[in-house]
Amino acid sequence: MGICNVTPDSFSDGGDFLSATAARARVVALVAEGADVVDIGAESTRPGAQPVPAREQLDRMLAIVEYAAQIGACVSVDTTEADVATACLEAGACAINDVSCLRDEALARAVARAEGALILMHTRGTPNEMRGFGEPHDRTYTDVVRDVCAEWQNAACRAERAGVLPEALVMDPGLGFAKTAHQSEELVVRLREVVESIGFPVAVGASRKSFLTLVEPGVKPTERLGASIAAAIHSVRCGASVLRVHDVRATRQAVDFSHRVGST
Repeated sequence: MGICNVTPDSFSDGGDFLSATAARARVVALVAEGADVVDIGAESTRPGAQPVPAREQLDRMLAIVEYAAQIGACVSVDTTEADVATACLEAGACAINDVSCLRDEALARAVARAEGALILMHTRGTPNEMRGFGEPHDRTYTDVVRDVCAEWQNAACRAERAGVLPEALVMDPGLGFAKTAHQSEELVVRLREVVESIGFPVAVGASRKSFLTLVEPGVKPTERLGASIAAAIHSVRCGASVLRVHDVRATRQAVDFSHRVGST
């Protein structure tokens, strides 16, 4: 899953693809690099980010969703807003990527009506309530893997009650969302437990995230490619079904060669 952020303030590439021309070029590049899914978002979810109204999200990305669908891309849309989901699914998106862990069940109803897929990412609270890298959060975890899985299962049950089919659900453990760096690292280390206990396909979004700087403090997001690829290969070995990444070609090459030599 290749990332196309149509935002001015995303943590890694904010502003790079905000214009329609740049966003369309990004979509074409992601497909050419081997992305199976193009994930388009118009609202930053970095710690401290402010919410973007539904109308503004659509102004930024609806035409890009339509364009991506027209050229044959499988499109997921990164939003927590039911109105945005409805419009984008009507425009040709196949899936909604909800980073709120289903804060609003209307979002699930929108996905169910369109017979789309729903990626539910675990989190607690909203991005503007989250603190920065490495800082403790207000709500602690007794066991981060067990707690994340239990809270995600609760959201999945609510989505199913809203009409989403079980086979249309994907789980994302939410690395970096309402978690310290070490909690995110533990989720990666114990990812096989997540995959085996959850009973749904698992998506992993480690790409360029700040917890990766545990191995090299202070490096910028664009300087975290090595750690991002290592996390991707480990995730595949643990049974992850989807990798959400910024660097599609490099990650695909690494995973494909690992398969070729029998290491995944």
